[in-house]
Parts: sequence; C-alpha cells; structure tokens
Amino acid sequence: MNPSIAPPVLDAESYLRQLTEGVNEALADLPLPAEPAALYEPVRYVLDGDGKRLRPALVLLAAETFGAPSERALPAALAVEVFHNFTLVHDDIMDHADERRGRPSVHVVWDESTAILAGDLLMGMSYDLLAQTETDRLGEIVRRFHQMVMRLCEGQALDEQFETDDTVTVERYLDMIDRKTGALVELALVLGGLVGEADDAMLGALAEIGRSWGRAFQIQDDLLDLTADDARWGKTVGGDLLEGKKTFLLLRALERAEGDEHAWFQRIVTDGGLPADEIDEARRRMQALGVLDEARETVLRYYDIGEQALDALPEGQGRDGLRWIAGRMARRVR
Repeated sequence: MNPSIAPPVLDAESYLRQLTEGVNEALADLPLPAEPAALYEPVRYVLDGDGKRLRPALVLLAAETFGAPSERALPAALAVEVFHNFTLVHDDIMDHADERRGRPSVHVVWDESTAILAGDLLMGMSYDLLAQTETDRLGEIVRRFHQMVMRLCEGQALDEQFETDDTVTVERYLDMIDRKTGALVELALVLGGLVGEADDAMLGALAEIGRSWGRAFQIQDDLLDLTADDARWGKTVGGDLLEGKKTFLLLRALERAEGDEHAWFQRIVTDGGLPADEIDEARRRMQALGVLDEARETVLRYYDIGEQALDALPEGQGRDGLRWIAGRMARRVR
C-alpha cells in the first residue's frame, strides 16, 4: 500500500486535492478477493463511490501539522474513511434511503442482508487498516478509535429515540450531534495528532476543533436542507421537514413559537412530517421567527471556536489546509 501522495505545495487547496487523490488511489488499491462476489462486489462498489474524503484528509493534515509525513498517517486515514463508509451503508438501511452520492444504495443494488454483511466487513477492514499504523502509540490509537465507535453508535441510538420523544430540546440535539457526527470528525483530527506525536495540550486543541466542526457541519446541513438551491444541494429541499425530523431548525422553531404558531410547527412532529406544498410556508415562518438567521450565526460561531483552537497548532502546510477546509465550509452559509 504505497500510493504516490504528492509532497506539500504552497497552495492549500491544491495540497488538499492531492491528498484526497492519494486517498482515492489507496482505496482503489486495497486488496479484495474476487470471491465470494456477493460480498466483495458491494464492498468495492462502496469504496469506489464519489466521496469528498474529508475525514481522511483531516487525519493527514493533522499529522502533517506535527511533522508526520502523509505516508505514515495513511493507514489511519484509510481506516477512518472505510469506517465512515460502513456507517453510510448501515445508515441507508436504517433510513430506508434509496440513493447515496448520486448512486443507488447498496441495499437497493443487492439487498439488505448483503448490505449489512458488506458493512460488517468494512468495519472489520477499518480496524485492520488502523493496526497498520507505524507508531509507538498504537494502543492509544485503537482505544480512541473504539471509544469513537461507542459514541457514534450512542448518537445513532439517540437519533432513533428522538423520533418518538416529544421532550427533545436543542441542548439534547447538540449532545446527539457530538456523538453521531462530531465523534468521527474529532477522532480524525486526534488520530493525525497521535501519529505526529502531538502532546496532550495539542491533542486537546485538535479534539476541540473536531467537536466544534462536528456541530457546525450538522447544523449547516440542517440549514441547507431547507435553504439550498435544489440543483446544488442534490437532495429534495425540505426533506427533513417532509420526514418530520427533529433538526436544529424545527426544535428552535418549537421553542420560539407561541400559540397558533407553535401548534403549526408541533403538527409536523405529531403528523410525522409536513406536506410538500407547505415547505415554503415553513421556511417563511422560520425566517420570521429568526430561526434561519440564528442557525447561520450558530454555524459560524462554532467555526470561530474551531478557528481559535486552530490558532494554537504549529504553523505550516497542515494547519493551512485545515484552515482552508473550515473557510470553504463556512462560506456555504454566509
């Protein structure tokens, strides 16, 4: 497993592109048997998907920040990406989602049993890749990886529980985000720091960046689900409201609205979703309540918190790449 990852360049965007290309090359080179085809074909289908490779890039950039070459951090980066893909396969089954990244989901192309089995193998592969990391801190790396798995599963369980829980608050929602979304983002950065022999203070800074970005990413997704242009978003605008999902936007609207206005939003929860022809009305009402503006401000606030923690890291190409990622993501809501 020796992909040709280009050396650092001055331009952060170009450097990031070369890192993600290296990750794609390494994923394509992972040795997979041909038989049984019913197992390995769906696994290869997943790994060949057109992902952004954000999480492995975070591993590589964090490692670079502390002087570790990309080649040394690559197994941990691949472990994170393969594990992330495992979660997507199982999420699609649980959410009854028929598409992923513009392609039919694994359980649609094959069936649910095959998708579950393929996901199980992907999870096992992630641990095998993690074990290939050349570092004296492998024990800590594996322990933190397992802690992430526990937190992510807890977050998924809470998300499922929220569907029938009428007492969900924004604070509880944020706690769920910290597990379901933030845990893997946080781990990616911390793994890179561990490979780079970062000390406890720097690992703490990386964890703070990950927690803040995890919240920013999820609330930003909640916001874009209702406000993005349909062609750019690639999903049905207002899909969360159609399904009655308790997002940051809906929970904050329920907290702010009173009287008939509160009843209007409450029925989204009670009825298990909103009719498609009322999505525009929901957007108008949320705008009037200040919910959309608050969501944008909250996303930017969490990016700012991450930015402050980022300032504590050593200067260099790795930190520049992390800063560029944050800036690109924040521009989507400005």
